[in-house]
Amino acid sequence: MSLIELANPSRFLTQVQRVLPWLATATVVVMIGGLVMAAQAPDDYQQGATVKIMYIHVPNAWLSMFVWGVMSVAALGTLVWRHPLADVAQKAAAPLGACFTFLALVTGSLWGRPMWGTYWEWDARLTSVLVLFLLYLGLIALWRAVEDPARAGRAAAILTLVGAINIPIIKFSVDWWNTLHQPASVFRLGGPTIDPSLLYPLLVMGLAFMLLFATLQLAAMRNEILRRRVRTLQMTRAAAQAA
Repeated sequence: MSLIELANPSRFLTQVQRVLPWLATATVVVMIGGLVMAAQAPDDYQQGATVKIMYIHVPNAWLSMFVWGVMSVAALGTLVWRHPLADVAQKAAAPLGACFTFLALVTGSLWGRPMWGTYWEWDARLTSVLVLFLLYLGLIALWRAVEDPARAGRAAAILTLVGAINIPIIKFSVDWWNTLHQPASVFRLGGPTIDPSLLYPLLVMGLAFMLLFATLQLAAMRNEILRRRVRTLQMTRAAAQAA
């Protein structure tokens, strides 16, 4: 089914109703498998068991940027292609992205305390991720401040595209500046530098969190569509009563 066919909200809701139970089941299965693999993974020779925070921190960090990328595509769908569900996707994704970013910051601080001797340091990577979290909060506030969904969608789309500048800054901050973070060790041109015994559980957990995002995103989009339908019915009833 094409994106044009899914532009019909009723058809989209029908497809979500079919897909969501299977997607939720896959999320649970992969998440459990990833947690088991992470628990059985060996300790790091330097960090010890503390390294296992990685299996929660890194997937959340990946998704904090990935969700903004999804929102940027949705923003183009709103401003350029006028897709009816683009602003719905963007509004649904913003709280999820904020949660993933918040968890990345919290777990990173917990991991940093025994490794760096501090919970927080104003280096380029940490500061740019904090800026990303604030941008998510700004988008959520914008959606709540503007009552008309169409106007809110256009304003949020512009802010999203402007905020997308921060994504490459986060990604390449460890290469451009001296930071506490190590350079990329999974997605790099020369291949991963992590031992397979640590890498495979991390990739499975990354897939699990990706499935979790897809499940929550579809559920949130469904709820937003239904919420807008209720709003339209209420406005129609109020107009009829006023007449």
